[in-house]
Amino acid sequence: MAKTLNFPQISMPLDVIVVGGGINGAGIACEAASRGLKVGLYEAKDFAVATSSASSKLIHGGIRYLEHYEFRLVQEALAEREILLKKAAHIVKPMRFRIPHQQNLRPKWLIMAGLFFYDHLARRSVLRPSKAINLSDDDGLTSAHSIAFEYSDCWVDDSRLVIANVKHAHQHGAEVRNYCEVISVTREGEFWRVNLYDHRLKMQVVRFSRALINATGPWTAKFLEQCCNETSPYQMQLIQGSHLIVPKIYEGEQAYILQNDDKRVVFVIPYLNQYSMIGTTDIPFSGDPYHAVASEDEISYLLSISNQHFKTQLTKQDIIDSFSGVRPLFGDPNIPAQKQSRDYHIAVNDDQVLPLISIYGGKLTTYRKLSQKTVDKLNPYFSHLCQTNSKKSVFNEAVGLHPVVLFRQLTSKYPSIAKATLERLIEQYGVEVWRILSRFEHGQSPIIADVYQCEIDHLVNHEWTLTEEDLLKRRTKLCYQLTADEKSILRQRLNSGA
Repeated sequence: MAKTLNFPQISMPLDVIVVGGGINGAGIACEAASRGLKVGLYEAKDFAVATSSASSKLIHGGIRYLEHYEFRLVQEALAEREILLKKAAHIVKPMRFRIPHQQNLRPKWLIMAGLFFYDHLARRSVLRPSKAINLSDDDGLTSAHSIAFEYSDCWVDDSRLVIANVKHAHQHGAEVRNYCEVISVTREGEFWRVNLYDHRLKMQVVRFSRALINATGPWTAKFLEQCCNETSPYQMQLIQGSHLIVPKIYEGEQAYILQNDDKRVVFVIPYLNQYSMIGTTDIPFSGDPYHAVASEDEISYLLSISNQHFKTQLTKQDIIDSFSGVRPLFGDPNIPAQKQSRDYHIAVNDDQVLPLISIYGGKLTTYRKLSQKTVDKLNPYFSHLCQTNSKKSVFNEAVGLHPVVLFRQLTSKYPSIAKATLERLIEQYGVEVWRILSRFEHGQSPIIADVYQCEIDHLVNHEWTLTEEDLLKRRTKLCYQLTADEKSILRQRLNSGA
């Protein structure tokens, strides 16, 4: 399949244009296209380039939100866990979390009460209930910790969840383009005129639509003011959250949620089988969210909390990587970040002809519900809008997925491919691995490490991969596996269009 670079000629206006290719924009485009609308999704850089690839990579109810009485949000998020476990089974996995007990921070009864609500606020069919456990030396914690409370949540590859939604939207007829920036938006009669600049093709294009959805995350207010010439009706608080990647500091597949004297919590999560991910922070942010980086204070803070709890003592020299994302929190910007709601708000302008919807706030876990509610608000404008099916529909990569059976089939059909490579491909692409390997030629060698040409072709032709960073950091996590020389070879392959 050739790269879909050229802009097609579209004679009829689109129904909806979605601006922003993070999880909310991708989810809304997916929802709208699957409900029969003609959709355009445009992202100025790469899909999931900012906040949506810099999360804690959790699908979770947010147990700490119970302390702020956000029961509706927690209940909604808890219900979404079970939905996404089926909808995106290739990239959403159950994970057990442990809270080491510290009496001086939160008493046992408070944690147990919180976990009781966590277990019962929404129906569970897959995830196991919470329980108290005794810790042992093998758990890797210091001797100061003897008891922990264990509960269930889920882990997700956040950037691949975005891509799954983008691909699903495209399969339902949406025009989706990354590196395609919205320059300006104006009203022209019964339509929005959206002026685009495609950075791949270095050309300007115009699209028209009956509805416009602003899903630009941290840039929501800026987009309204600079591109739409409108004033944002709401304020948001921009908060930076940073994470560290370090060598694995304990054995086991469980994650930890560490309490701290400032009443915040920090996650320590197994990552890519050989690392631990430590995060996150909550500090006010100003500047360009594309350029958020972990500060020295954040790094010291995260290392300190980890060292207070684990036998393995870390220094800055142990840090393999760090990443930071900017979360747009909806609410009073004067409230401290740790007390700020993680809820979202869907704002619709009062134009009876040309709806403009802006998304404020939101979190990874509730993106599907937010997307459904957003598209529901288009009901008055589109008589042909179908009922939602996103609660029951499954991404193609997860249809009929049985990882153990799939692995056995692949090892039989492709004995020359290393088993570790097949495991990685299954974890990233689910059953779509068949499509990738259909172009594999028996006897061929990998281009670099465990990467074959057929995978690169798939990422370029079917997942809108343009740059080395797109491939290494967002479509895959090969950035932690490849040497500098191997990355150079990959860069040459991408630049040559091979």
